[in-house]
Amino acid sequence: MFPDLNLPKAEIQIKDGQIWDRLRKKYLKCTPEEWVRQNFISFLIDQLNFPEGRMVSEYKVVYNNLNKRCDIAVFDGNSNCQVIVECKAPKIKITEDTFYQIAKYANVLKAKLLILSNGLEHYCALINSDKGTISYLQEIPAYNQIEELNG
Repeated sequence: MFPDLNLPKAEIQIKDGQIWDRLRKKYLKCTPEEWVRQNFISFLIDQLNFPEGRMVSEYKVVYNNLNKRCDIAVFDGNSNCQVIVECKAPKIKITEDTFYQIAKYANVLKAKLLILSNGLEHYCALINSDKGTISYLQEIPAYNQIEELNG
């Protein structure tokens, strides 16, 4: 139905053109972007040990009085946003504009780890607000490594 992605094979439920969202616990229309999002959610949970109970899909972000939604937000035990993931369809190239979109969300939510993926390419950036720097990581860290990233 949709292309193989540059992610480990996931157990994804599809029924009548709809895909199961394991975070929202419901079936959604299986668009190319949703295909990437659900595979990425499985990757974070099943491969990198992100706690499912701390993840939200389609999380509301208010930016310049506009209601936006980030694809995936991951929170720590104190309800602070740690990670934001922006997913695009495999045919969509990840550009500077895509990064700008997720950076706006990070500014509002104060997330320190930003991940962009179209299912084929993945980019991960660490925001260090104290130093005012952004550094790109070679790979997406496991959940238990996030706290130690900013030292």
